[in-house]
Amino acid sequence: MNSSILTQIVDTARSVAREVIMPQFLTAKRNQKDDGSLFTVVDLAAQEALIERLPRIIDRPVLGEEMPESLQLRLWHESDDGLWCIDPIDGTTNFVNGIPFFGVAIAYIERGETHYGVVYNPMTDEAFYAERGSGAFLNGAALPLRTPAKHLLDAVAGVDFKRIPKTLGDALATQSPFYSQRNFGSSALEWCFVAAARLDVYLHGGQMLWDFAAGSLIATEAGACCSMLDGEALDMSPGRKTPVVVGASTSLYREWMDWLGAHGGR
Repeated sequence: MNSSILTQIVDTARSVAREVIMPQFLTAKRNQKDDGSLFTVVDLAAQEALIERLPRIIDRPVLGEEMPESLQLRLWHESDDGLWCIDPIDGTTNFVNGIPFFGVAIAYIERGETHYGVVYNPMTDEAFYAERGSGAFLNGAALPLRTPAKHLLDAVAGVDFKRIPKTLGDALATQSPFYSQRNFGSSALEWCFVAAARLDVYLHGGQMLWDFAAGSLIATEAGACCSMLDGEALDMSPGRKTPVVVGASTSLYREWMDWLGAHGGR
């Protein structure tokens, strides 16, 4: 890892996972936010630890998933010269239920672009990370780890059916254009699985900024292409759910987008 900043971010994610998150694995109790999504006291504790530690690396504010939306929006609009964006536990339902697939997602954003992205899976000790313009890596190994499928018909797809238009969802269920489909329950790690070419294509009907800010940089630095469902660039702002389409290669992305567009995706 060439960047000292990336090294510090990865070390911070690891230490917060080790000290705050993993001691509560299998014991954390679920709570429900006003929007129906889950959180635990561990999410809050991990967020506070990251808020305290990340400004030591780059002295900028931290926008966290578990903050009130009014505070998120204020931080975003007041921090054009840089801020951190974190999801302290991405995959809280998995964490609460003892499913070993969740991660710590950390992005550093300036002027609407992610410059550093780290996603850490404490169950496997896998740290995915990237610096803009410098490639993407998994524990020192350059990503992707394998050659993606050449055609959509041979692809393993990550598809989350929540918030996908009904016509498109029906078509995916009955006329799936890929070899096999998976859904793991952690958006940030699913982006990283595309970066590693463990998944060849990916579709999610609505992600928040902290779900994709780190993972989208890691994926694109690994050679993936991504956009919203309408083909526009990802909406880098908090407060709204962004549909995302990803292909591990340019050709896969184009083939995936063409199929989605022809089956109710636009």
